[in-house]
Amino acid sequence: MDRQDREKSLPVLAVVAATGEVLARPELHEGLLAPWERRRLDRIRVPARRDDVLAARLLVRLCVARFTGLPLDASGPEQHCAECGRDGHGRPRLDGRPGLGVSISHADGLVAAAVGPGPVGVDVEPASRRPGPPSALRRLLPEADLREAAARPDPGPELLRLWVRGEALFKAGGGTGLGLLEWTDGAREAVVAVAAEAPVALFTASLRFPDPGPAGTAPDGPGG
Repeated sequence: MDRQDREKSLPVLAVVAATGEVLARPELHEGLLAPWERRRLDRIRVPARRDDVLAARLLVRLCVARFTGLPLDASGPEQHCAECGRDGHGRPRLDGRPGLGVSISHADGLVAAAVGPGPVGVDVEPASRRPGPPSALRRLLPEADLREAAARPDPGPELLRLWVRGEALFKAGGGTGLGLLEWTDGAREAVVAVAAEAPVALFTASLRFPDPGPAGTAPDGPGG
């Protein structure tokens, strides 16, 4: 089996972590970033947000290196916006591996990354967050789902889960063949979703990368 066939047969690898967990790893450092990524960091004036962006860029390298066997310094995704033609934003992709999808998310001290065959999208939000305003929710979510959530005594948690799922699906391209996994990481008070065509056989709340279990399971158990 050649490299492309092997990678197509693997499950999606998705990881959620606290920003501090990623930045505490000595092998993950700012020197791994591309020049355009460092320039982006230099423009961020809020230290906590800068840490989140840095941790997300480093975590995706860790995931790509684990999935592909590439060294960390060769595992950074490229980003190119098809609409404006500029680099540095747009959907991430891996150079030389068109069959693999990659996705990144960060929010208020939490980061997530995913890599695997076909389209992949990941999103993470603090469990205490309440998405809005309604106009933004309507752009992403079906009206029927919003009405059902609004009918609950406390619609906030359900709206958040809908938002995280919608963001993951959007990042994966929104195709009809996408599967979706969503869970709450109780240890990090995070709501996470992964969208992909391939099975998500490994999603872990740690950075230990255990061996994949059966499709749709988490070997070390997402918290909560």
